[in-house]
Amino acid sequence: MVIYRKYRPQKFSEIIGQEHIIKILESEIKQNKVAHAYLFTGSRGLGKTTTARILAKALNCEKRKNGESEPCNECPSCQATTKGLSFDLIELDAASQTGVDNVRENIIAYSRIPPAKNKYKVFVIDECHMLSLSAFNALLKTLEEPPPYVIFILATTEIHKLPETIISRCQRFDFTRVPAEKIIERLKKIAVSEKVKIDEQILKIIAYRSEGCVRDAESLFNQILALDGEEITLEEASLVLPPTQTTSIIEFLDLILSAKARPLADKGGSVHERSEMSGKKEVNGAINLINKLLNEGIDLEQFTADLIEFLRKVILIKVGVMTSHQEEDAIQNKMKEFANSTDLKILVSITEEFIKTKIQFTYSEIPQLPLELTVIKICEK
Repeated sequence: MVIYRKYRPQKFSEIIGQEHIIKILESEIKQNKVAHAYLFTGSRGLGKTTTARILAKALNCEKRKNGESEPCNECPSCQATTKGLSFDLIELDAASQTGVDNVRENIIAYSRIPPAKNKYKVFVIDECHMLSLSAFNALLKTLEEPPPYVIFILATTEIHKLPETIISRCQRFDFTRVPAEKIIERLKKIAVSEKVKIDEQILKIIAYRSEGCVRDAESLFNQILALDGEEITLEEASLVLPPTQTTSIIEFLDLILSAKARPLADKGGSVHERSEMSGKKEVNGAINLINKLLNEGIDLEQFTADLIEFLRKVILIKVGVMTSHQEEDAIQNKMKEFANSTDLKILVSITEEFIKTKIQFTYSEIPQLPLELTVIKICEK
C-alpha cells in the first residue's frame, strides 16, 4: 500500500500543519455548534479531503461523548467511514460531475432522504469550483437551508472561481502549506514504523521539493522506500530523488551578480564603453552553464524553481527575517555572502525576472532559451 494511504490521518490530532483549523473544528464539535456548510480551500495535498472525512467520522461516531471531539475509530460508524463504506458520507468529484442534472440527482434529491444509520448525512464535494454556474444555482437553495441532518463540506484549490453567493453561505477555512520541519518530523515517524533507517538529509530534500505539500512529500518518500533496504543512504536515494542543484545555483548566481557589479568596479573609459565591455565573461559563463545543465539532463524549469527559492532565502537574510537554515554550513555561509555583498533592490529585481522566466518554459520550444534571455536581460540592466 502506498504511504499516503497507509498513513492517512484518522484523527484530528494526526493532521499536521493545520492547527488553526483543527482547533476551531474540535471546539465546534465539543459544543455541538457545528455549521451546516463548510468551505475548505487551499493548495492540493494539504489535507482538505482528509479533514472532511475525519469531521464526518467524528460527527457520527457512536462512542464519542459530549465534550469530546475525536472519533473512536472503533464503532461500526467509524469503521464504515474509514473503509469508505458509509452510506451517510457521500463524496462527489465535481470535476467529473459538473452539470446541473448531477447536482439535482446526487445532492438535492438525496439530501431529502434522512441518514441510513447515523445522526448526520455528510456531503463532501471535492474540486467544487468545477461545477457549472447552473449547478451552483441549483445547489444554492439547499446549501442555504439544508435539512437539519445534512452537512455540506466543499473543497477547492481555486476559490476565486466560486460564486460569492456560495462562499457567503459557508464557514470558510484556508489550509496553508506545511512547514518543512513538520513534514520531516512526520516522515521520521513513518520511517520508524516501516523499520527503515534513512539519512536525514534525504528527508530535508523531500520536504524542500514538496513545497509544503504533505501528499507530495509522502509520495516522494514512498519512492525512496521502494529501494527496499533496512538502511537507505543519500547516494542510494539519489537514484530515485536527484538532489537539488545547489552547487550549480551558487555558481550561476556568482556569475550573474559578478556581471551586475562589474560596471561599478571598472575604471577608465566612458560609462557607455564600460557597460558594453562589462560582464561579457560572466554572461558567457552563465549561458554555458545553462547549456551544460541541459546536456546533463537537468530539468531547467526545476533548476529555476530551486534558484528562486535560493534567492528568496538570500533576500530574507538580507532583510533580517531569516538567520538560520536547514542547509549545511557552507551553503549557509554562501547565502550570507550573497546577502551582504548585494544591494537589496538588485536581489529583488533578479528574483522577479526569474519568476517571469519560470512561466515562460511552458511556451518555449527551445528549453534553454528563457533562461539565456533572462541572463542577458539582467546583466545588461
